[in-house]
Amino acid sequence: MTIKLGIIGVGRVGRLHASILTSRVANARLLAIADIFPEAAKSAAEAYGIPDYSSDAGELINSSELDAIVICSSTDTHVGYIVEAAEAGKHVFCEKPIDHDLAAIDKALRAVEANGVKLQVGFNRRFDSGNARVKQAIESGEIGQPQMLSITSRDPAPPPIDYIKVSGGLMMDMMIHDFDLCRFLLGDVAEMYAMADVMVDPAIGQAGDVDTAKVMLRFENGAIGTIENSRQAVFGYDQRLEVFGSGGEARTGNVHPNQVTISDASSVRRDLIMRFFVERYFESYVAEMNAFVDAIENDTDVPVNGADGRAPVLMAMAGLRSLRENRPVRLDEI
Repeated sequence: MTIKLGIIGVGRVGRLHASILTSRVANARLLAIADIFPEAAKSAAEAYGIPDYSSDAGELINSSELDAIVICSSTDTHVGYIVEAAEAGKHVFCEKPIDHDLAAIDKALRAVEANGVKLQVGFNRRFDSGNARVKQAIESGEIGQPQMLSITSRDPAPPPIDYIKVSGGLMMDMMIHDFDLCRFLLGDVAEMYAMADVMVDPAIGQAGDVDTAKVMLRFENGAIGTIENSRQAVFGYDQRLEVFGSGGEARTGNVHPNQVTISDASSVRRDLIMRFFVERYFESYVAEMNAFVDAIENDTDVPVNGADGRAPVLMAMAGLRSLRENRPVRLDEI
């Protein structure tokens, strides 16, 4: 069985998914792509051999040829497209976050449920082989009872200020991946306390955001966690996590472009870590899209569903309240 898909939005991530769907997902066929900018849609269609392109997302959503829609457009459009696709009987893959507002997210989830379609949310880091192995170590009991979690996530450079202004901020745009990893590894979070400041670029503060943050978490199971984010790590894309338990620890570290170590009379050194999220997590993007297509083909549950997409937004809202009020915030307050 071949699953026929269309993509809405051909920015950086949209083109990444187009590349993957046309080369790395055996049981998928990408038939159409849409973007509000016609030249962008045409360029992507030509680059990846996609038969059809349009500046009207509705053409894809209402096409009788397509089984599923991949939404990679701006966040403010996600809910509308999810609802329209669900009502048209299309399965949906939506990039994170679904929305910045819980009521809007709930509207999308109701439409998905009412129309009996699948919704997978694009939290690709669950599919990273290192993170998956840490999860396996937890579930198998290799490290005993988990007690502490530490996640470090730092970008090599801040995004453009115009993007920051519409992104929802560091917690909603960047740390949201780490919020999802927390739940993936140790389950739901009960309480959070956040501290943050502007230490990288004053323009980020002028745009109403922060660029350096640390959050402490208490999980429902009693474990304690920390997340550390920075918009700039001069040495590359810094991605590390560790889970410490009663019987040991599981840790995954940064990925280098090669495994070579150079030793001479002055130092022992190696090349810097990868600098771009696409390089670092490319295989996880491949794995998540294969999982989505397989779920449609086999009529099984998607691995990251709408509720999984809602929870990190709730956590981001709790973190933002903690920053504003300078106190721990329970998630059931939101």
